[in-house]
Amino acid sequence: MIAALVAVPDAAQSTPPPAPASARPSLTTGLVVVASVAYPLVVWLCLGRVSPRWVALGLAGLALARAALARERFWIAPAVATALLAAASGWFDGWTPLKLHPVVVSLTLLAVFAASLRRGPTAIERLARLREPQLPPHAVAYTRRVTQAWCVFFAANAAIAAGLALWADSAAWALWNGLLSYVAMGLLMLVEWLVRRRVRARMALAGGAHG
Repeated sequence: MIAALVAVPDAAQSTPPPAPASARPSLTTGLVVVASVAYPLVVWLCLGRVSPRWVALGLAGLALARAALARERFWIAPAVATALLAAASGWFDGWTPLKLHPVVVSLTLLAVFAASLRRGPTAIERLARLREPQLPPHAVAYTRRVTQAWCVFFAANAAIAAGLALWADSAAWALWNGLLSYVAMGLLMLVEWLVRRRVRARMALAGGAHG
């Protein structure tokens, strides 16, 4: 889920970003993605071996890097929330604030997708238009339903991540946030792809019948 914060919302802007002048921004973004994906595993490996304060410093650095790469002021809010978690972990020398970081990620993505439902175009519609700029009305309606499905997913993932951070053991927390949440995301993408194929086939048949 953490990598999605780097990749999905930025790609879902109204217009594609300009091509970078060099490969450095892409390399920096890639490093942030790798660090984000590896974060649950890093926390789990550091338990009992490293002080939470050191991991908190790394989390604060990750938040600053993500905010620096963002092109919208919106990303300042999750960066501040992440920095506060890091500060709390450093102050109390505890792991729980660090474990709540995936909750911030899921809630941020929920906010992005939910806001796109209200203001339009939806996040999924923007992504779809990168491949197919001229979407028919039924496709726009479909992307809205898919965006709603992702909102449900992000809300559920935030609740699960919070419950595991507060009441489960560290192994269960790392397993969900480092692996199973990505599996769940992949399953949702697979189901959506299968449904999309059926919708396309049905619309093609309807178009042929009318023709």
